[in-house]
Amino acid sequence: MWLIDSSVGRKFIMGITGGFLVLFLLFHSLMNVVVVFSPEAYNAICEFLGANWYAVIGTLVLAAGVVVHFLYAALLTVQNLRARGRDRYAVTTRQEGVSWASKNMFVLGIIIIGFLVLHLIQFWSKMQLVELTGCGDHELAADGAYWIQYYFSQPAYAIVYIVLLCALWFHLTHGVWSCLHSLGLNNKTWLPRLKTFANIVATIVVLLFISVPVYYLIVNCLG
Repeated sequence: MWLIDSSVGRKFIMGITGGFLVLFLLFHSLMNVVVVFSPEAYNAICEFLGANWYAVIGTLVLAAGVVVHFLYAALLTVQNLRARGRDRYAVTTRQEGVSWASKNMFVLGIIIIGFLVLHLIQFWSKMQLVELTGCGDHELAADGAYWIQYYFSQPAYAIVYIVLLCALWFHLTHGVWSCLHSLGLNNKTWLPRLKTFANIVATIVVLLFISVPVYYLIVNCLG
């Protein structure tokens, strides 16, 4: 099957799953920033997206997307290392037009997976998982704004999130461009436009995410 056996097919799957994950991140960042303006509105959104059939399906689809994206990234990384052979150990000058992020996507991806695990432990396990399993504090599970304020009012957690979100920015700057490139937008006219678009999307998503821990850090310092 060409989606598995060929490098073009694997890159196509990476592009599809990557595009899906970028759209999710954009939605999630827009949702998160609501808590800065109205914790009540944020909790209302969380309630709407709580433990119901469409939320469960969405969670499963998202989890599958992450797993497929990571596995295909691992396959492409191994394929590239084998193709380079001994040349990968040679000291070379920086290639023109090749970004640092593009050469370290897999490492950045591993950092982001760690970030995802931390996020699941601190938020998802205390909110949607409690509603799904019926085990835990149901009152706090319905108050997502409380957990955001609880963690991001602690400087250590807030700074860790900000640093990890910087890794996400680097990953997205190349990832968005690579996604569109793999889906066919790859001529010379579109190439510089895609890179600019990727930088804009990555910056918007990460700034929206970072604004939340930064806000609670400032509130905590002023308070």
